[in-house]
Amino acid sequence: QLQASGGGLVQTGGSLRLSCIVSGRTFNRYAVGWFRQAPGREREFVAAISWKGHQTYYGRSVEGRFTISRDNAKNTVYLQMNNLKPEDTAVFYCAADLTLYSGQYYSMRGDGMDYWGNGTLVTVSS
Repeated sequence: QLQASGGGLVQTGGSLRLSCIVSGRTFNRYAVGWFRQAPGREREFVAAISWKGHQTYYGRSVEGRFTISRDNAKNTVYLQMNNLKPEDTAVFYCAADLTLYSGQYYSMRGDGMDYWGNGTLVTVSS
């Protein structure tokens, strides 16, 4: 089970940190990713991290602004989002999989992970 939280309303240029708590599985063996879906748009890859945290991938639109990290002791993956823009407004989902593929793979598919959690809404006002 994956539970995402931390969404909210923020002004342009602001920051938010999302959290994804993974329970019911051997968390530290799973790669975890963040995806988002804006109204009327297809789901988009945001970021992914390997189960040890040594490998990370980012979607092109967030690279340099967002940082994914994990704390295996807390069964939690974080998405630190800085310099937020109105186009970042979306429902953000976390997902998990035993296999970590490339950022290009997730970007092309818009999904690609086996287990999905609920979404958390991020709204960036202009």
